[in-house]
Amino acid sequence: MDVHHHAPPVGPASTADLAEQLRQRGLRVTPQREQVLAAVRELGHATPEQIGERVIGVDVTTVYRTLELLEEIGLVRHTHLGHGAPSYRPAEDDHVHVVCHSCGAVTDADPALVDALADRLRTERGFVLDRSHFTVFGRCRDCSLAGPSRNETPSGSDEPFDDH
Repeated sequence: MDVHHHAPPVGPASTADLAEQLRQRGLRVTPQREQVLAAVRELGHATPEQIGERVIGVDVTTVYRTLELLEEIGLVRHTHLGHGAPSYRPAEDDHVHVVCHSCGAVTDADPALVDALADRLRTERGFVLDRSHFTVFGRCRDCSLAGPSRNETPSGSDEPFDDH
């Protein structure tokens, strides 16, 4: 039994993937949909506003609606990397996000790092971890070496990780 919740398997999201997924739902490929998907693939992690800056002639409302559609059909995923807007990435981009509270740096970590946690949660609570929303917050090496944060707790952690 798979202990991880994943979107349906997809290969690299291309225009052909987009066309196939849309046609299966009776929808058509539009230049806006192609541009938004291309921007997500190019940027890797991006908010709707950042994606909107990459697509010409597409308002941010259309970007949001397009991202929702692309997520619904399994070509993109979103996660929360802080308190602001969600960040979108290609669906095949499967990793744990590590975010520094001090400098804001976002790095990717191997999803296998949370296998023990996922297994324990499933065994003890019947809880299936959604890795696509798993983000760990703390302080990066450079910020830790620079000295303690003014918000740092005695345990050495600024805040608990996000449960979104």
